[in-house]
Amino acid sequence: VQLQASGGGLVQAGGSLRLSCAASGAIFSINDMGWYRQAPGKQRELVAGIISGGRTNYEDSVKGRFTISRDIGKNTVYLQMNSLKPEDTAVYYCNAVINRMEYWGKGTQVTVSS
Repeated sequence: VQLQASGGGLVQAGGSLRLSCAASGAIFSINDMGWYRQAPGKQRELVAGIISGGRTNYEDSVKGRFTISRDIGKNTVYLQMNSLKPEDTAVYYCNAVINRMEYWGKGTQVTVSS
């Protein structure tokens, strides 16, 4: 099982980016999926999560700006990021519980310039 993330890049403050993370391999079940981020010198933190029933949760600083969603048929989770701020700059990682095991994707860099 692998998680492949894409969609990072450089954007000006106020701009938008959409991250995608596709799971592949021998997948029998996917429960929680989410996005974490880690800025230089800081600990990795949960940005947004979505459980199998569709309920979502967000880190306080991104509420109202970021939206997590998933396409069950494509085994893909998305993170729509609007009104980006310089403090959103970080490496973003996708995470998923697949077949009752936790997997991490390689990070994708998001850089927001002021």
